[in-house]
Amino acid sequence: MKRVLVATSNPGKIRDLVGAAIAHKVQIEPLPGFASLPSVVEDGATFEANARKKAEHYSKYAEGELVIADDSGLEVDGLGGAPGVHSARYAADENKLLEDSGNSADQANNARLLRELHDVPDEFRTARFVCVIAAARNGHTLATFHGNAEGIILRAPSGTNGFGYDPLFYFAEIGKTFAELTAEEKAGYSHRGAAFRAFLEWEDESRDRHPHKND
Repeated sequence: MKRVLVATSNPGKIRDLVGAAIAHKVQIEPLPGFASLPSVVEDGATFEANARKKAEHYSKYAEGELVIADDSGLEVDGLGGAPGVHSARYAADENKLLEDSGNSADQANNARLLRELHDVPDEFRTARFVCVIAAARNGHTLATFHGNAEGIILRAPSGTNGFGYDPLFYFAEIGKTFAELTAEEKAGYSHRGAAFRAFLEWEDESRDRHPHKND
């Protein structure tokens, strides 16, 4: 199997990727020692800029390996596209402080989103998850891959799976929030799943062109 390293310590992101990769004979693993590596300041104006920045930075610590990194977030129409690239730190931005990542941060971000949307009519609560995955080797981006998922922001969370804004993101196509889906189901519908499938197709084509490289 071809190994691909993921520049993340987020177990939710790893779960989103592993299932889809197996069918393509790709083994997904976290970048070794990720937590101890110097972090990246995600100050890009777009999801793609941040994804490229992370992939290029972390691939320098795994010479010769293919490293992917993503930047993703939620764009809400009734909030002019916010929280956007600030999705992961939405509550911290409001309070002008840094918060630890994890469940408490997810809850705080969701709480702020609900406050901001309290008086917004249902027809303006349309939103989309956006994900950009960048693939890099030895500090150079090789390609980027985009995925979107359209939905509606509920007035209360529903579901206990997933992470981030998943409990509030209602996906009308199947009548569930992303937090009500298994990891396998979510991979089939999510923004990250769409971007990752595009990456896997690119990886398959790359392997066809260079069948013995990095096998």
